[in-house]
Order: sequence, then C-alpha cells, then structure tokens
Amino acid sequence: MYKIVKRQQLNDTVVRLDVEAPFIAAKAKAGQFIIFRIDEQGERVPLTIADTDPDKGTVTIIFQIVGQSTMLLSQMKEGDYILDFVGPLGTATDFGDAKKVCVIGGGVGNAIAYPSAKALFKAGVDVDVIAGFRSKDIVILEDEYKSICNRLFITTDDGSYGEKGFVTNKLQSLIDEGNNYDLVIAIGPIPMMKFVSKVTEPYNIKTLVSLNPIMIDGTGMCGGCRVTVDGKIKFACVDGPDFDGHKVDYDELMKRNSTYRDFEAHDRENCRMYKAAENLGGAK
Repeated sequence: MYKIVKRQQLNDTVVRLDVEAPFIAAKAKAGQFIIFRIDEQGERVPLTIADTDPDKGTVTIIFQIVGQSTMLLSQMKEGDYILDFVGPLGTATDFGDAKKVCVIGGGVGNAIAYPSAKALFKAGVDVDVIAGFRSKDIVILEDEYKSICNRLFITTDDGSYGEKGFVTNKLQSLIDEGNNYDLVIAIGPIPMMKFVSKVTEPYNIKTLVSLNPIMIDGTGMCGGCRVTVDGKIKFACVDGPDFDGHKVDYDELMKRNSTYRDFEAHDRENCRMYKAAENLGGAK
C-alpha cells in the first residue's frame, strides 16, 4: 500500500499527487514511469514520474483525467492508499553530451517534459523550455519550470497567456535567432511531436519524443504501444518511451490511436468504474 501525502488540483482536469514510495524515489530517473493499481478490481495504468524527492521518499505523478482509473485516482485524498505503485520502469532518457537543449511540452505533456528539463539543468546544461497550452486556464508548472531552466517561453493557441501561437512557431523563431541546440526533446500530443520533428529535421538537430501516452500494459506483453520506428516494430514501454523523432511513423501512430475512440465513448457511459466515480462526485 502506498500513501498519498499531497494532492493538488492543477487545473480542471489535471491532478498532482505525491506518493510515499521511498525505493522508487531513490532510483527513478528522468523518462521512467510507474504502474499503479487503485484496488483489487482496478486496471494497471502506467504514468510517467514527474518528480522525486529521495529525502522525503516521495514520487510525484501528474495526470489528466481521461479514463475510469484516472478519474477514480483523482478522487483520492491525502492520507488515502493506492494498492499497487510499481517502478521505476522503462528506459531513462539518454541526453548524451548535449550542452544546449530545448525542452518542449504540450499540454499535460509538460508533466513528462519537466523531469528532463530538471535533470539537464541540474547537470549544468543550458536549457530553454517551451511550454504550450490551448489557453491560460490550463497552464501548469510555470513556477516549477522557472527554477530549472535558463529561459521559459509559454505559448497559448488563443493568445490568452504568453505568446500566441504553437510551440513549433516559437522553436522555429529560436532557431532563426541563432540558437544552436544539440538536442530537442518534445513531449505532448502526437501531432505536436510530429511537427516539432519536422522543424528540427532540416537542421539535423537530434530530437527525442516520448511515446509514454500510448502505453497500456507497461511490460511489453499486450502490444498496445507498438510503434514503427525507422521501419522496425518497437514497443514504447520496453524499448522506450523515448525515440528518435525523425524516425517515428506518426501517421500510423495517429491512425491507431483513434481506432477505439467510439468504444471509449461508449465505455464512459456504461463502465462500472465510471459509475463508481460518479458516486464519488468525480464524473462530469
């Protein structure tokens, strides 16, 4: 059993939990993830580790409420216990010997981008962060980012906060200004990662993308996170979650991701776990 020691609502659909898990906190590195299970009837769900505090023995997870398990997890309070909390899993991000890096997060993908920026900055790397959101009301981690990067640029699609436009626009302008990045890390919606990779490719800038959001089982057994990289089949949970952004088949990935959209909508209306969440006052 793993105790929730802190809960914070970051926006209407994104929640931060600090969970007491000292062994994971002592070993986790940027890019790795945990698998949680709320109770005996719960499903196993992978979530990227957003932060750790080895001294306190806590692991931070930040997640968006998108399915029945995350909905139920969002209803848990400080002092509650999660049945299973396993990790660290996955391959830690390999930053190489980069000296100047641009870390890009899109929406809740910033929760995954944050630990990479933090690790790089702590290692003395020059770090620029571009954090993109649809609008001001869903901005997360602004203060946290400010303390672990050299420059922070916030963009919003509607211009309600920061600079108006997409993260790709800002990345292109920074490259045009003469910023010679050794590495770009992009984490967020699949289309965002695709077009960030298109921006960097002509400049031959090494680009890493995280495919953590497509993981299901987290152990390589289900095949749900199968992806084509450089013409070869890979699995995000065991071969990644980080891959060369210039070699991922994004079109195939986006097509597969939309396969079960209708089923998920039906499931939301009829699933037992959603009804349980409604009883707790969490379903909208």
